[in-house]
Amino acid sequence: MALVVKKFGGTSVGTVEKIQLVAQRVIAQQQQGDQVVVVVSAMAGETNRLVGLSHAITKTPEGREYDVLVSTGEQVTISLLSLAIQNMGGKAISFLGHQVKILTDEAHSKARILSIEGERIHQELGQGKVVVVAGFQGVDRQGNLTTLGRGGSDTTAVALAAALKADICEIFTDVDGVYTTDPNMVPHAKKIDRISYDEMLEMASTGAKVLQIRSVEMAAKYQVPLEVRCTFNDNPGTLVTQEEAQMESRMVTGVSYDRNEAKIAVREVPDKPGIASKIFTPVSEANINVDMIVQNVSSKGHTDLTFTVPKSELQQSLKIVEPIAKAIGAKQVETSTEIAKVSVIGLGMRSHAGIAAKMFETLAQDNINVQMISTSEIKISIIIDEKYLELAVRILHDAFELGN
Repeated sequence: MALVVKKFGGTSVGTVEKIQLVAQRVIAQQQQGDQVVVVVSAMAGETNRLVGLSHAITKTPEGREYDVLVSTGEQVTISLLSLAIQNMGGKAISFLGHQVKILTDEAHSKARILSIEGERIHQELGQGKVVVVAGFQGVDRQGNLTTLGRGGSDTTAVALAAALKADICEIFTDVDGVYTTDPNMVPHAKKIDRISYDEMLEMASTGAKVLQIRSVEMAAKYQVPLEVRCTFNDNPGTLVTQEEAQMESRMVTGVSYDRNEAKIAVREVPDKPGIASKIFTPVSEANINVDMIVQNVSSKGHTDLTFTVPKSELQQSLKIVEPIAKAIGAKQVETSTEIAKVSVIGLGMRSHAGIAAKMFETLAQDNINVQMISTSEIKISIIIDEKYLELAVRILHDAFELGN
């Protein structure tokens, strides 16, 4: 007997018919002798509808009440799925995040899971029930409802799998697995059979939308085997697991991209110790994620400091940065939203030389200018003009022969 956690996203439970399909899949798994915990998102489009309602009331919905509102979508889904399982002759019980209980910190709309009480789930599983848990939500120490941020149901599923010591966590979506790049952009992209936690983490953090970043971090931390599969067929998916020798033989595993980047350049900053801290500390305290940072070589006692933030947080960032820039004597603050990030990722970068050179030569042949560069042990990321994004992804995918 295995304990399996299955997570179904919004597109997988978008209609009553799809929910019934999920119920059939879950019952079939249980009939094989396995214990099954199911984590579900809100039905496709429901969270966006709820967010729209909040913004129709106020431009800045307050954290606690915002979470109370947007967490209601999952309540509908868990009840419908439980009813579907029961109607098909199975036994099921649904739980909201605070009933399980999924304890989080107090950061509304960006809460982090602190602990999960698994005793009640084990009790219900022992009685032959499928346990259906609302994703994306939890409760803080004061009893307030919290949410984990968009895509947070992935994190709920992995956290439950870790807490319950599940044998595997399966993430069901509308694609067959993780691909070498977006198949909508490169039709000959290939599905990856197995990928390491580190590679998946880099792909998720650089724009791949298949898995949420925090879910991969948690899977790696607790060594939870993670499989990305399609809801609508029985094809094998992509297994996210510990690093293996065969993975290191691949020079590059995938090409990812992200359109959600905005660039802020603070011009002619006094080149003195502590200046960078004065800019980035307040930005960090506002929970704004700074991605790439470039500081030019000092000239006549001044330098340019350029960094990227999510487009959705650009205006908030400017409210923080502009007064600081004025206070420290910087000349001006410039912004650009017409940029995109492209990354090449692979464990093979540790042992294969020349990957960066090949990447930049490939881009140069098509006159694509690189504005910023960031590297890790297994990743090279660049910022380019957004208008060149699709071309860059295609030519890099071909240059590293990922379609073969």
